[in-house]
Amino acid sequence: MNHRHGVCSFVPPYILRAIAAQGGRASMLSAQRALAHDEALRQLRIARAPAREEPAAPATTPHKNRTVYDGKHLTRLPGTKVRSEGGKATSDVAVNEAYDGTGATFDLYWNVFHRDSIDNAGLPLLSTVHYGQAYDNAFWDGSQMIFGDGDGTIFNRFTISVDVMGHELTHGVTDHLAALEYQGQSGALNESMSDVFGSMVKQRMKGQTAAQADWLIGAGLLAKGINGVALRSMKAPGTAYDDARLGGKDPQPATMAGYVETDDDDGGVHINSGIPNRAFFLVATALGGSSWDRAGKIWYAALADPALKSTATFTQFATRTSAQAKALYGADVQKTVKAAWKQVGITAR
Repeated sequence: MNHRHGVCSFVPPYILRAIAAQGGRASMLSAQRALAHDEALRQLRIARAPAREEPAAPATTPHKNRTVYDGKHLTRLPGTKVRSEGGKATSDVAVNEAYDGTGATFDLYWNVFHRDSIDNAGLPLLSTVHYGQAYDNAFWDGSQMIFGDGDGTIFNRFTISVDVMGHELTHGVTDHLAALEYQGQSGALNESMSDVFGSMVKQRMKGQTAAQADWLIGAGLLAKGINGVALRSMKAPGTAYDDARLGGKDPQPATMAGYVETDDDDGGVHINSGIPNRAFFLVATALGGSSWDRAGKIWYAALADPALKSTATFTQFATRTSAQAKALYGADVQKTVKAAWKQVGITAR
């Protein structure tokens, strides 16, 4: 089946607009270019609405196939091939980070969820680094990863944080498994799935338990002098940054009491994703051990559940996690899942 994929970028548009309005000249220009590119991606996403995958027989052999290209600060893709699967590390740190990060994402999906790459059919993982001039973003375009170098004043290189790669590649997985519409609550769930699995990629790569993890998304991305630790916090939504150059305080709500009704950001997909993000954090830490173990398997099963609609609301997704928790681990774990959702203001049925 030939799937069409959504196109999603990592830095929310409201942050880029803030930088474009009041950053230093170089940062303003970088943000303006990123915004223009983001709008083009948004139109492409609308034109390439994803379709849910058909169930396939489980793969018996993983097809791990990474290729990294150097964009050489141009916007022509993919660029010059600089490292292929099994090849030696290069002197370019961005190349090696892209190679290792996409590999860590593949490993999580294969070893934990027995999923053979993004499409469950061995899709090659292609990456282009050094994309554009001081490009302030990273994105999955439906066929490959693209990483900017950042402007150096507000953002560092976008390969610096492995969860950026896990996040973006998971948009492809979500498109295949659930085809969640990128608007409103289903769009916020789409973004949350990318944060959830991106965080699991980082935690697994670092060998951390749920209790040991920082639960930050994009840690290391913010340049020296920016008042913040990351772009989002799953543990404490709304606390990741507070800097005028980013538009002020992190706007993510932690519960439905702070849910933001907006036409911006595709109906608040990057803002309201903090609510299901925190629900996952609460489940993972309550269950203990590794986040990708019971909590991750519940979320993956809910995402793959045929009963989950492409227009799913938070309540509908919470209900699917409740059902999968009981099916996989029994009534006690189901109670834990329901309690976590209750803490963020959502009743899972």
